[in-house]
Amino acid sequence: MTRIGRRLRGWTNGVLDLPQDLLQEMPRITLIGNKELHIENHRGVLHFSSGQLKLALAKGSLEITGEGLVIRNILGQELAVEGVIGEIRYNESEERS
Repeated sequence: MTRIGRRLRGWTNGVLDLPQDLLQEMPRITLIGNKELHIENHRGVLHFSSGQLKLALAKGSLEITGEGLVIRNILGQELAVEGVIGEIRYNESEERS
């Protein structure tokens, strides 16, 4: 991202007070106990099995491990997973300036 783009994004963050997930293309993750997981702002499923789910993000990937994982629904950039959620790992890729 260019320096002007970063400054503009920083300015809009302060002035408009919008959520960070919208402005910086971050995932929004909602975990309900260890049984249900809702993820917004993903870029697609990279891998899925009953023990692991890996999602592409704008800047990196998200890995979910557990037991009996089932994708309940996928709607655009939203996804719901059910099962026993054991671990959620966010792997951020390095951004070059």
